[in-house]
Amino acid sequence: MVGAAGLSGVPAGSVGPPEPQWLCASASLHERDLAVGFDLLYYRRPARGFALRIDGLAVAYVNLCAHVPVQMQWQEGRFLDHDGRWIICAMHGATYEPKTGHCVAGPCAGARLRGVRLDERDGQVYWYPCADIRPAAPAATTAPAIPT
Repeated sequence: MVGAAGLSGVPAGSVGPPEPQWLCASASLHERDLAVGFDLLYYRRPARGFALRIDGLAVAYVNLCAHVPVQMQWQEGRFLDHDGRWIICAMHGATYEPKTGHCVAGPCAGARLRGVRLDERDGQVYWYPCADIRPAAPAATTAPAIPT
């Protein structure tokens, strides 16, 4: 499965597809519950990403509000409202549709979160770097082997 609206990208000057980065076991993403966070570089600056399971689909975004580039969680891992229906920025209340990252209400209505491409297979979730989103550090050596 590919999350975050099937976003993709190959870094400029690279040869072949980007190398998938292990994120977590699929079982770590519970339906409309806590997010799994991960470190990344967004336009070469340290940032965080977060992944959620929404209606069975694993989706991920850069943890920066489209209104003002601040981290959005209410508490560690908490991005969704109490009903688990919307991603809500704790700073200004911007409200996002979790499957698409589209802002449906608030100061940035019509904008969207920057998605991160995911792939879920063999009980594991992987994210893919692209031109503006890169790993913050070399891939973890404890990650499961990527099936070919």
